[in-house]
Order: sequence, then C-alpha cells, then structure tokens
Amino acid sequence: MSPCARASSPPRCCCGACGTGSRKNATYTAFREVGRVIRTVQLLRYLSDAPLRRWVAATNKVEAFNGFSQWIGFGNGGVITDNDPVEQEKSAKFYALLTNAVIFRHALDIAEIVRQLQEEGYAIDPEDLAHISEYLTEHIKRFGEYSTHELGIQPEAYDPKLNMDFTRLREENLTSEGFGQAT
Repeated sequence: MSPCARASSPPRCCCGACGTGSRKNATYTAFREVGRVIRTVQLLRYLSDAPLRRWVAATNKVEAFNGFSQWIGFGNGGVITDNDPVEQEKSAKFYALLTNAVIFRHALDIAEIVRQLQEEGYAIDPEDLAHISEYLTEHIKRFGEYSTHELGIQPEAYDPKLNMDFTRLREENLTSEGFGQAT
C-alpha cells in the first residue's frame, strides 16, 4: 500500500511523493490528470454560464482599475510604508483621488474625440465605445516634462452630454442578477 493511500499518513508524505515531478510517478500523473479535468470543467462552465462570464468580466474591470491605480502610484511600487493608520488612509485616499482624476480626464478626452469624429461624419457605434478602456497609460509622462505656467489658467467647462444612443446597451440587462448562482 502506498503511503498516500493510508488515511493516517502525514501530508508531507503525499507532497514528497508528488514533489519529484516525474512523469513516471503514478501519484503525480493522477493529480495532473485530475487538474486537467477540473480545468476543463471550469472552462465548459465558463462558456455555458452567462452570469459567470459577466462576473468574470466585472472582476477583470476591478483588477484593471487596481493595476492602473498601482501604476499611477509608482513611488515605492505603490507600497505604503508608513505604519501609522492615519497616514496609510491618507495615502490610499490620495492614490484613489489621483487615479479617479486621471480616469475622468481620459473620459473627457474620449468624449471630445467622439464629438470630433461625429462632426466629421463618422458613425460611432455605442457598442464600440463600451469596449474602450479608460485605463490608458502610454501617453502619461510620470517622470517629467510638466509645465507650471498653466496653473493659473481657468479650464473650460466640460460638456457631460454625448450625442449617442446607449439604450441598446441598457436593454441587454447587464444587471448583477444571477451572479450568486454561478459560484
């Protein structure tokens, strides 16, 4: 009887048997095949379950925001090194404010570009706009070339309206209904 087959065998025994990674080891091969079956079942479940796909998409958006926020807070790798809870909260709020300000600026820039394209006669599909990321980093110069002579200039008022019909996207019922059933 193998050491892993006994119910009383310690975990290090099983881990040691699998730790070699040898393809000839029967335990290793069995666990590898179980892993492949689990992965296949999860992929099939993902493909057949629309609420699960929406949940994964929402999770990806949150992860994209967190990655963007970490990229914005590049000093010290985004790590808050102070042990004072008040200072930690200040740092976290500062990074959130800075991230949201950059995202807001991106939204304004995207809206302005869409308006220009519409004025030039291009048809803009709302579905295409739904796939544009507001977490763009290529154009941000984190380490220089900032001018301060424009600090006293009052910015123009922004126009929050975009001449676009988003009703088709709203009708797709993108609610969180059914998310609990997917897990």
